[in-house]
Amino acid sequence: MKKLPTQVIEVDNEGLISLLGEKVTIFCLNYIYSGTLEGVNDKVIKLNNASIVYETGSFTDDTFKDAQKLPNALYLSVATIESFTQLKANK
Repeated sequence: MKKLPTQVIEVDNEGLISLLGEKVTIFCLNYIYSGTLEGVNDKVIKLNNASIVYETGSFTDDTFKDAQKLPNALYLSVATIESFTQLKANK
């Protein structure tokens, strides 16, 4: 079997840290969350104005079809995050 050579290059201020203060959508193991990314460390992230997304609707729409606001800031375990992006406004 042939393998491609692997070279890992760490880039400063890339990934979640680059999105601090931005509205983000976080895809986790069981649920999707949306909110303003206010904190990042090696264990958890903090979302303010957070919502849990029960139904996305079309990804080309401006808002989620069913996103329920949460009453407080939300902390998510980094270990449960599958992917993240700036997908839709958290309305």
